[in-house]
Parts: sequence; structure tokens; C-alpha cells
Amino acid sequence: MVDGENKLRKLVKGLNPKLNDGEYIFTTVKDIESLDIKEVICTFREEEGITLVLKKSKADQLGLKYYFIASWITLEIHSSLNEVGLTSIFSTELAKNKISCNIIAGYYHDHIFVPTNDSLRALNILRNISNKIKL
Repeated sequence: MVDGENKLRKLVKGLNPKLNDGEYIFTTVKDIESLDIKEVICTFREEEGITLVLKKSKADQLGLKYYFIASWITLEIHSSLNEVGLTSIFSTELAKNKISCNIIAGYYHDHIFVPTNDSLRALNILRNISNKIKL
């Protein structure tokens, strides 16, 4: 197993953000056993329920309620889960531009969910971070 890049300078230079196709939602359910959720992007078990991230079209098909419609941006650099500072850098830049972001760290990549109407602006901001941030 490879741990991923852990040098902040290299991470910032190599973000290579990619906008994934589609619209995604966050919802919560009490039980996933009865749902056909083969297409779920992510689950997270909390005390109050199970959070699901999935395509909006699938949520609509399953009749799930949601309040946030997002675009999904993947940072294609393989970042180490031990690295300190990367999340702070890109979330701060998005916040400066009044773009909310919900971040999920996978083993290989960071995934950022932003409001769909801000997706192209967020992508541009992420692409330009290495020009703006001096480390």
C-alpha cells in the first residue's frame, strides 16, 4: 500500500481538480438494508442515522428527501491521510469566495462537494491555488 504524497508544496502544485459528471445529494436514512443503493458514492454512520451521498437521479428514483444539490470535484493527486494543511488551504480559498464545501477524504483522493451553481467557479479557484499560495 502506498501512503500518498505528504509534501504540502507538491500537493498544492498537483491538485489537478476534476469535475465529475452529474448532480449529487446528501441524505440520511435509518436503515440501508431495504434500499437498492448499489450506486451510492459514500455512507457514513452517525448516531442519528446513516448519511448517504449519491446521484440526485438515484435519490429521486428512491424517493429520498434532500436539501443540498452538489457538484463533485475530485482532487486527482494521491494525498496522504497524514498530511496537514491541504484541506485548510483549499477550503479557505473556497470560503474567501463564499463557496461552501463538504469534503470527503478517500484513501487516494480528496473529494469536494460544492453547490452546483458554484461548481465552475470552484473548479477555477482550485485550479489556480498553486499560483496564489506561496509555500
